[in-house]
Amino acid sequence: MQAPLRHLIDIKDLSVSEIGALLSRADGILARPGDYADACHRKKLATLFYEPSTRTRLSFEAAMLELGGAVLGFSSQDSSSASKGESVADTIRVVSGYADVIAMRHPKEGAPIVAARHANVPVINAGDGGHNHPTQTLTDLLTIQQSFGRLSKLTVGLCGDLKFGRTVHSLISAMVRYPDVRFVLISPPELKCPDYVMAQIQRSGVAWEESRQMEEVMDQLDILYMTRVQRERFFNEADYVRLKDSFILDVPKLARAKPEMIVMHPLPRVNEIQAKVDENPHARYFEQAVFGKYVRMALILFLLGLEKEGEAA
Repeated sequence: MQAPLRHLIDIKDLSVSEIGALLSRADGILARPGDYADACHRKKLATLFYEPSTRTRLSFEAAMLELGGAVLGFSSQDSSSASKGESVADTIRVVSGYADVIAMRHPKEGAPIVAARHANVPVINAGDGGHNHPTQTLTDLLTIQQSFGRLSKLTVGLCGDLKFGRTVHSLISAMVRYPDVRFVLISPPELKCPDYVMAQIQRSGVAWEESRQMEEVMDQLDILYMTRVQRERFFNEADYVRLKDSFILDVPKLARAKPEMIVMHPLPRVNEIQAKVDENPHARYFEQAVFGKYVRMALILFLLGLEKEGEAA
């Protein structure tokens, strides 16, 4: 009997145990990549990116290629039939006949939900507007687990654009499910977490506080998760210019950090982390980007039902 079709639209689509299994599989791939070289032989991944991307799109493509599969798709809306007015639903119906799994990024919140309703293959949300980014969250969780050996008993500082930052919203949705997690929300008032995210934090009973200065809370943090102020999410250029330099991390600001504290960033960065921080032992963001390939390899195997190394569906 064929397993029911699974999609990943929201990180909450995965149970805590499923997340644990995916991270364990990613660990296994990291340790023994050769064991998985033909796991997706004759399988195809379609990357439908209606919005620019470097790390997410290329890491998905690298993941599928390293699993022995093939990749097709487009890297911008202008290079697809969307530029002619084709709907997401129609595109997905067609591409479902060409590929075994689809990774889609779209500037409109909820577009991957529409895609999943019309797909005959698994759909992975590779980021939808300012709403959600579940595979970045899996990447973040793998980075945290690799650094601390756990996802519980951690104080997480989320800094910068918490209003439009889909990576922040998605990470919060995941980490509220782990015990003894505490959030420190660091942003200007105009870029605070939206109400629906705050409601989720409050319903979960997780401890949290707000701050307008990262220096004031630096010594409390196990993780400092930096985000850029996203020009593309603003309707008003003047508001972007006023807020874009609100929080800039430099080496002096790390002086009060715990020795084991890590700095994460989903990238790309603009100027919110100065280049000199790259050489600091707290920096994990480039390593974090590499982990994205391995966790997406694990996810592709999971959604295609390839539970054993090297097994074909």
